[in-house]
Amino acid sequence: MAVRIPEGRQMIIDRVRPVGTERVPLEKAYGRILAEEIKAAEDVPAFDRSPYDGYAFRSADVKEATKDHPVILKVIDNIPAGDIAKIPLKKGEAVRLMTGAPIPEGADAVRKYEETDFTETEVKIFCPANAGENIIYTGEDVKKGTILAQSGMKIDSGLMGTLAGQNIPEPLVFRKLKVGIVITGSELVPVGTIPGPGMIINTNQYTLTGAVEEFGYTPVSYGIIPDDLEEIKKALRQAVKECDVVLATGGAAVGDYDLTPLAMEEIGTEILFRNVKMKPGKACAYGIANGKLICGLSGHPSSSLLNLLVVGLPGIRKISGQKDYSHKEIEMEVMGGYEKSSDTDRAVRGKFFIENGTAKINISAPQGNVVISGTIGTDSIVMIPAGSEPVKEGTILKGFMI
Repeated sequence: MAVRIPEGRQMIIDRVRPVGTERVPLEKAYGRILAEEIKAAEDVPAFDRSPYDGYAFRSADVKEATKDHPVILKVIDNIPAGDIAKIPLKKGEAVRLMTGAPIPEGADAVRKYEETDFTETEVKIFCPANAGENIIYTGEDVKKGTILAQSGMKIDSGLMGTLAGQNIPEPLVFRKLKVGIVITGSELVPVGTIPGPGMIINTNQYTLTGAVEEFGYTPVSYGIIPDDLEEIKKALRQAVKECDVVLATGGAAVGDYDLTPLAMEEIGTEILFRNVKMKPGKACAYGIANGKLICGLSGHPSSSLLNLLVVGLPGIRKISGQKDYSHKEIEMEVMGGYEKSSDTDRAVRGKFFIENGTAKINISAPQGNVVISGTIGTDSIVMIPAGSEPVKEGTILKGFMI
């Protein structure tokens, strides 16, 4: 009995758990999934500092300054970044300082070099300054005790910099998923081989390898497995042993040579569901073997990829440790239309863009079970509900970014 898409997704999500954790050097952490809460141990910055090369002084000393009658202050010190003031600032004095240098005691304003006239011993200020002008205060970026990041967040460049600011050289992250790819089909031949009569070049291997790498995981290939029950079982056992998730394509329907679901069962897999009410990508078998998710997908290139993206990906994201694993649904205006009626939910690939403040999707052509070329450059999927007539241009439908 085929399940609806949301039901299938939830069945997977309910049964999977995140993988283990490890510490990695911060320079290798980009794109990994954080596995710990990060709370600020220190204020950032840790002291009041200057955002510019310039002069620090007391704002009260320059309140009468004008262009024609500048206030002249005595320069008593020079502070490069990484140094501190040697003596407190007093009335009528200024300190020369570099970008990032600490604000000297007694000063409450900074003026850029280019807005002054100066010598080695004096500086002229040509207009009043407000207290706090051009000062970066302690904790302005991060206050001590602030929750900066939650477990399950993907580490981006901002979080990498924040971790560095908290002096965390090796953040705790979830292990990078190893995803086994088992391609079944006696009709398949490797790329670079001239196919004989009735033979087909193995494209699924490369489509799924690319998808796995795009997700941020590590693909592991188990080659082309013939339509032989024992050979498929052997490959699945090995993949389950060595990987965190297994993708198996081919043999997911109900024909005489559709052996993947049977092989899954015979290695002890608990089948969660067979088939999903969607096009393309109806034929599938999802299950749990030894705590590992096996995604039995269609042998048709576009069907297998779409089913994986629409049905399987949220659960795989959860296994990776990602907190926000569900698709982020958005409404999109369809450009180009879709000429077929849909007796079941239909997933259609396209390219997302925003025009005049409206989210839109250009539906790619061609579409179909075996059409992989139509996925080139696509970055989004729109869902056409079951029972829909051909979709006219300008129709608003729900979908998500890939």
